[in-house]
Amino acid sequence: MTTGPGIVVTGASGRMGQMLIRTITDSPNAHVIGAIERPGHPWLGRDLGEAMGGPAMGVIVTSDALEAFAPAQAVIDFTAPAATVEFAKLAAQARLVHVIGTTGMSDEDIAALGPCGHHAVIVRAGNMSLGVNLLTQLTKQVAAALDEDFDIEIIESHHNQKVDAPSGTALMLGEAAAEGRGVSLDAVSDRGRDGITGKRTPGHIGFHAIRGGDIVGEHDVLFAATGERITLRHVASDRAVFARGALKAALWGQGRSPGEYDMLDVLGLKGS
Repeated sequence: MTTGPGIVVTGASGRMGQMLIRTITDSPNAHVIGAIERPGHPWLGRDLGEAMGGPAMGVIVTSDALEAFAPAQAVIDFTAPAATVEFAKLAAQARLVHVIGTTGMSDEDIAALGPCGHHAVIVRAGNMSLGVNLLTQLTKQVAAALDEDFDIEIIESHHNQKVDAPSGTALMLGEAAAEGRGVSLDAVSDRGRDGITGKRTPGHIGFHAIRGGDIVGEHDVLFAATGERITLRHVASDRAVFARGALKAALWGQGRSPGEYDMLDVLGLKGS
């Protein structure tokens, strides 16, 4: 017997999609009711469980998001920016809780979510883990406490299949540091230094991206001054931390008023 909200997973065949499906299936508080893949994908028309190499689940993989969303209460979406914007429009029509873990979204993509938030609950975050969201708050507090004698550098490492840089988490941390300093990240962001760049600009926040192997996610925020350094660090060794956070967000959103939220809202850390 299924209990709790029915959840649709987009990008079902991907590493994150399959982790989400396993996490929801193992939970007594929700169940997978739909799975979406892009047109032409070999999983289309197949039972989701069998496509994943296990027993049948009674869920057929489809490319028709509107059909999949109709009986659902939530959708968890770790795909690509253009796809996420389209899913948001459909989720708003169906009044679903839309949990967005997609990274690499432009300002225009994010702005396009605004009208959808008038009709549905949207929970969007560059990272769904509890630890990273605590790190974000710590970064803001430390940045506020230290003056520009401390240079801020953000170093992030991910697997060699990641297509965007800096990571969504790195940008979250950069925004937190900039907010702590009372400045706009756009005005102080330094990325991809190469060649004769000149000396470091005081007050700027640097970003560095490492890509290799199967690294799940590592983020360091370095505060460096003459004679001392402070490093705040988070290491994720299992994608399950993101899946558990996304499921928590989908459950938290049930019955909430329409609007745009983030994981700080879900975790009760907003304003702390």
